[in-house]
Amino acid sequence: MKVIIKILIVAAALWASTKLVDGIVLTADTTSKQIGTLLAVALIFGLVNAVIKPVIKFVGCAFYVLTFGLFALVVNAALLLLTSWTSEQLHLPFHVNGFMAAFWGALLIAVISWVLEMILRVND
Repeated sequence: MKVIIKILIVAAALWASTKLVDGIVLTADTTSKQIGTLLAVALIFGLVNAVIKPVIKFVGCAFYVLTFGLFALVVNAALLLLTSWTSEQLHLPFHVNGFMAAFWGALLIAVISWVLEMILRVND
């Protein structure tokens, strides 16, 4: 149940990022297709974070230490770009245009996800 709630939270954060960040676009034409796309992209984003992020943290731990953790912002942006690329390969109407859009989008997704998880007490 916790996994489903987290996917819904990330989907909501992705939706907010499409509305607030120029360069993150969702081109589905109906509301049901938009919701389906957001849920699919949230699942892809979760899988990318679960599989690739630990490897990057292990390999790049020196960068995390040298930048006092700010390197995580760059990693999160790169993972959002990878999610966008994967979504395009699966013919989902979701796209992130460039690194800066990915940077601000990843930051916004992280903040919104954190706030919603705190409100819904997902990690209790």
